[in-house]
Amino acid sequence: MRCALCPRRCLIFPGKAGYCGVRQNVDGTLYTLIYGKVSAVNVDPIEKKPLFHFYPGSKVFSLGTIGCNMRCVHCQNWQISHVIPVKGVGSGKVYNVVEEIPAEYLSPESMVDLAVKNDCKGVAWTYNEPTIWFEYTLDGAKLAKQKGLYTAYVTNGYITPEALDTIAPYLDAFRVDVKGFTSDFYQKLAQVPNWETILEASVRAKKKWNLHVEIVTLVIPTLNDDEPQLRSIADWIVDELGEMTPWHVTRFVPYLELENLPPTPVELLEKARQIGFDAGLKYVYLGNVPNHPGENTLCHNCGKLVIERLGYEIGQQFISPGGKCGFCGAKLGIKI
Repeated sequence: MRCALCPRRCLIFPGKAGYCGVRQNVDGTLYTLIYGKVSAVNVDPIEKKPLFHFYPGSKVFSLGTIGCNMRCVHCQNWQISHVIPVKGVGSGKVYNVVEEIPAEYLSPESMVDLAVKNDCKGVAWTYNEPTIWFEYTLDGAKLAKQKGLYTAYVTNGYITPEALDTIAPYLDAFRVDVKGFTSDFYQKLAQVPNWETILEASVRAKKKWNLHVEIVTLVIPTLNDDEPQLRSIADWIVDELGEMTPWHVTRFVPYLELENLPPTPVELLEKARQIGFDAGLKYVYLGNVPNHPGENTLCHNCGKLVIERLGYEIGQQFISPGGKCGFCGAKLGIKI
């Protein structure tokens, strides 16, 4: 059986699973091993995703499962992402092979009920790659939309066109990691071939399905902090997604196999931010640097502060209906 969820398009033999290890061929039928299996659940501010131009200040019901279709050597959530639930299936480097999945079942109906009870404005599938528990996110997204909740994928973007086209009608936001801009980098960092499909999925989400798209790049010293790579990302965002698309350049913290590297200097992040502005982007944000002015939203037209951020908290906010600047009326591309 060939899996059609991510661009790996794994050919899976009977009794085996694909690269992610969570979809198994049982007598000629592919089964998900993680439907409704939730490893982490929280009520988060939407800014934590990070999504800065999407219902700012709202609470979002956030949940994740186990596994991933990448193997990032610096993964902060490796305890759930680098998991193979059945010994002897899956492929790629893993750190955690378990006989019993470290998660509890939560039905799509209960997920939506909890979101409503906790005064959340929406639901986000996050913490690990949402594409790999596709059936559950699809069922949950349909129910969430029926209840008037927004829906968000916090994703590495490694999804096939047919999978994206199936769930996109029930999604509102597509927050994508563009980790770098070379084949060599993606292979070293995450064991990912044909990385360009991530760019194609992001453009498809924006142009075909009109999803709200924001891009995140974790700037890692010596690996993707060079000016040509950062400039290429910024130029691509402007050319393919538009100058109003938010770009988050975030600080790397040493972890897992990259513990030997230093944290990203703030000066380097500020340089990356300027690269974004020079390329024509209107909104470039610093991430993982609490209380830096680069977290705030300034109107691209009049330059006034329209959203003040203090970590994940919202301070002053001057947004008028329609996501416009409260001072000059310019359209900011902010959904409220």
